[in-house]
Amino acid sequence: MQSRFASWLVILGLGVTMSGCNTMASSSGKMMTEKSLYDRLGGKPAITAVVDDFVGRVAADTRINGKFATADIPRLKTMLADQICQASGGPCTYTGRDMKTAHAGMRITGDEFDALVGDLVAALNKFKVGEREKNELLAALGPMKKDIVEKPLAGMPLTAETDSLLDSTRTQDERASVSF
Repeated sequence: MQSRFASWLVILGLGVTMSGCNTMASSSGKMMTEKSLYDRLGGKPAITAVVDDFVGRVAADTRINGKFATADIPRLKTMLADQICQASGGPCTYTGRDMKTAHAGMRITGDEFDALVGDLVAALNKFKVGEREKNELLAALGPMKKDIVEKPLAGMPLTAETDSLLDSTRTQDERASVSF
């Protein structure tokens, strides 16, 4: 079941519904409804397994794990699983914030976003997710990049000092809610 999973973020926030009214012809020529991406992924248990592995990979990834240092990890996992479940046509309802709001002020770079996607792909590969399902899921992830990645302020390089200064403008709740 888990090997059929094809799920991301994920991370990092899939706001689009992946399934629709897909049809295919049966051998008798009649049209039949194709399984949703959610079903092809293996349902909620498979999605949860991939999310668990994915979050573990992110935690070990020194390129991006600092962005999650104060995150509520159990909540993050729940939100990611619900978001992927809903986006893939499953019965879940994502109740988290939109991606722009959730990531505001985090100064996530394109390279950091790409690292996160790489961690997701590695988790999907571990569970032997099919190429079709993986591509459908990643296609949903791509458009979120514009809401997650922030461009540095003009003329202000992101150094440790400016990063600390900008972070000090966020409340403790904002720093602790690095989640979806």
